[in-house]
Order: sequence, then structure tokens, then C-alpha cells
Amino acid sequence: MQVTFFPCFALVLAALGAITEVAAQPVERPLFRDFVGLCGHTVNFKPELYAPVCRIVRDYHPVKWDLGADTSVMPEWPFAKNRVSWEKVYGDWHKHGLRISVCLQFDDIKREDWKDIERDARAYAKGFAINFGPGGKYPFVEWVELGNEPGLLDDATYLRIFQAMAEGIREGNPQLKIATCNTEAGGSDRYWKGAAIFEPQLPLIDVLRIHRYAIKDGWPTWRRSFPEDKTVPYLSHVQDMLDWRNAHAPKREMWVSEFGWDCSTQKPDPKGDMAKFITCSDDEQAMWIVRSYLLFAEMGIDKAFLYFFNDEDKPAFHACSGITRNYQPKPAYHAVAWMLKHLADYRFTRALQKSEQDGYLLEFTSERADAPLVFAAWHASKNDVELPLALGGATILRSERMPLIPGAAADAGVKPGDTSLKAGTLPVLIWAK
Repeated sequence: MQVTFFPCFALVLAALGAITEVAAQPVERPLFRDFVGLCGHTVNFKPELYAPVCRIVRDYHPVKWDLGADTSVMPEWPFAKNRVSWEKVYGDWHKHGLRISVCLQFDDIKREDWKDIERDARAYAKGFAINFGPGGKYPFVEWVELGNEPGLLDDATYLRIFQAMAEGIREGNPQLKIATCNTEAGGSDRYWKGAAIFEPQLPLIDVLRIHRYAIKDGWPTWRRSFPEDKTVPYLSHVQDMLDWRNAHAPKREMWVSEFGWDCSTQKPDPKGDMAKFITCSDDEQAMWIVRSYLLFAEMGIDKAFLYFFNDEDKPAFHACSGITRNYQPKPAYHAVAWMLKHLADYRFTRALQKSEQDGYLLEFTSERADAPLVFAAWHASKNDVELPLALGGATILRSERMPLIPGAAADAGVKPGDTSLKAGTLPVLIWAK
């Protein structure tokens, strides 16, 4: 509660006999069609295959493709210098109804390889914005992320590139939104930049980003856990960045721009670096991904992007994170498609229960006033746990359990009048009105 005091407030209180209370306005959460994203990659991404599982795609866009060996010579848009046509790539994604965020990857360009960092970076980003931003010649891109995981660049060099590119984008196309690289609330490290370095740059920033993986143990196993596990720095680090955003940049969006789980059917090479590598199962990947989307929505994340779209079943760190394997859908593909189909026009509204020990029950509300409420229920690590259904007087209409195979999801057996359900690790959606 915020209390507003005026000059000579004692006189005002005496006159009015009350304190004016200013209630904080709740922030409306995004609809799932504006929230569920997927990480893709240039010509390898198949928009017709992935349209059912996302509405927004992040592209890892190599700046080296565009600038080549001479950073002072701009590309002949819409072509990269290696002749990839961004008009064709992004135009095809756009044609399939996908919104696009381009992550400009300059992390692998050394400082000495730029002919003139400020001049070249500014000119490059300005040209990209003019051509591909809203209202441009090829108006397919809505957001540009400046760097991915640029830890090989020191903070000062990264900020030189960031500021030059951001100023170029603002000059070329003010409608194109600007996002940071991967950030953390603490200091900079190999794969992220500390959020504090961006404070002077905030007028140029629309979106803050974080990458997070539920890694229980590092090398040599790289074992990951379930998303609700409080012993891993997964949700807690996302919350740290939300807290930093709320304190320092409250008007900026906060994205989880990478999250995911490795799962492979192959055994690692017993003589290689990944000899002790541990993956989760295909089914675990599916349910942990869907539960992460639901949890991020509850936390107040504006967009969440799953890593990755496809893999070749290689049993190595980040090499088997796809929701398709050799472009064949895994259980995660079917699970995410089910979630998005039912929640595309819904947004998170409240948590009725949120406990790693006792279970989760979240409420989602449609943009249509006449549509039923949808409740998502699950337990973090156990099955057959009694979960109370205190739905505020709403009558249960039907229920579905998350599928792991193509086709209709199974009836979860929740009926009108039920006051509880046997919750498990597979999320259940319940419709009620």
C-alpha cells in the first residue's frame, strides 16, 4: 500500500478526515500467444514444423555472415556477404505467422577485428533496422538483441558495441525494440553481463534478458533437475533479475530467452569429454518444459524462449535440447503444442497454491469474457498427491492431462463437484466456469 502525503498534511487530514490511499495497479500478464517463444537458427529452422509450438522465434543471427572480414563494408541488404537472403529466411517465418526477435551474435568478433567499432557497429545496426524493422523494406523483425553470451568481450568493449548499435537502431528505426545480451543480477562472467553495467544505457533498452538452466551438477555430468527444485539456481536467479528490473528499470520487459533440457537416446563416448554426461528422459524434458512456461508466467516474465528447436541426438551438453530429433517431434513437441493450443488466448491471473512440497494450482483467464477459466495443476516430483481444488465457486467443466504423443490429450478425470485431484508430475488443465 502506498500512502500519498501532501504539503501541510496535518491540515489536509483535519479537513478530509482521511488519508488518500493510492493502490498499486496490477500489471496485466501477457497472453500465451505473446509469451511462448522458441530459439531457432537461420536457414535450419522450419517454420511450418514449429508454428504449432510457438508464436515468437529467436534467431541466432551471425554478424560475421553479414560483415565478413571487413567490418567497414556494409552488406548489400537483404543479403549477408555469404549470400544468405534474410528477406527469404525471415519472410518465410513471418508468412507462417511467427513474430521474430533477432539476436545479433557479434560475440566471436574480436575487438581488433573491427576496423572502427563505433562507426561500423552503428552503421551495421542502422542498416539492419532500416531494412528489417517495422515499416522497413522487409518488415519482419520486431526485436533486436545486442549480443548473446558475449563473455569473451570485456565489459567496456561490449558496451562500446552495444551503445553504437543501439544508437544506430534508434536512428534507423525507432519502432524496433532493443534487448540486452544474457544478463544476471550479479557481476559479469563468461556467459553473461552483470545487469548493473546497463544502468547508464537504460534509455536505449526496451528488454532485459536472462538465460537459465536447472543444472544440478556441473562438469563432468552436467546433470539437470526439475524446474521447481530449490537446490538449483534456476527460478531463484530469474527472480533475482526480476527484482533488479523492478528496482532499476521497472518499465522494461524481462525475458527468459533460453531455458531447456538435454535428452538423448545415445550413450556418450566413454573416452570423450562427455563420458559421464547425464541427460533426462524424453518424458521428463516434456513435462519440465511445460511446467517452466507456467512458472515463468506466474513469476511475471514477459516472454520465454525454449532452447532448442532441433537436435541430432548427440549426447553432449546443449547438443540434444531440441523438441524435435532430426526434425521428428519428441514428446516435448506434443506437450508444448497442447499447452499453447489451449492457453494461446489466456494469461496468468493468480496462484491458488504454489509449493514444491504440496503442489501447484495456477489460474489463467481468457481475453474473452465469456470463456471459462483454466487451471493448471501438478506436483513437482511426486504422483498421486492430493491437491485441493478451491476454485472460488467455479464449476468444473472438463479436464485434460498433458500428452506425450500426438493426438488428443487424455481426460484427467476431474468432474463437477470434485474438491481435489490426484496431482502428479504431468500437468493437468481444468476448465471451469
